[in-house]
Amino acid sequence: MAQITIDISDDLAQRLHQFQAQLPQVLELGLQELANQQRSGNFLDEQDIILLLASQPTPEQILAIRPSPEFQARVSELLAQSKTGNLSAKGEAELERYLTLEHLVRLAKTHALRKLQAT
Repeated sequence: MAQITIDISDDLAQRLHQFQAQLPQVLELGLQELANQQRSGNFLDEQDIILLLASQPTPEQILAIRPSPEFQARVSELLAQSKTGNLSAKGEAELERYLTLEHLVRLAKTHALRKLQAT
């Protein structure tokens, strides 16, 4: 295990104090979020898609929704496991959630396209 030392503001130190025992997890989550924000293009993961749909996007924004390559890879992996009968109950629930999300995005895209065609 490695040890690092960093300089942070007093305010941040005070906020982190309550999470002192969980600092590795806090850093890991922060790094994951930072990596998600740095992805290029309009590729989104599950949480990004839900947040976008909940934000009352324009029809153009809805039509531009594309899953991230990582998201697509995970769904493909779960589908492959399902086809071979090797999908766990947890994996099955995850796949069902993704398929429901895909259905919602398709419905939103259909509605957005109709809205654009009407104008």
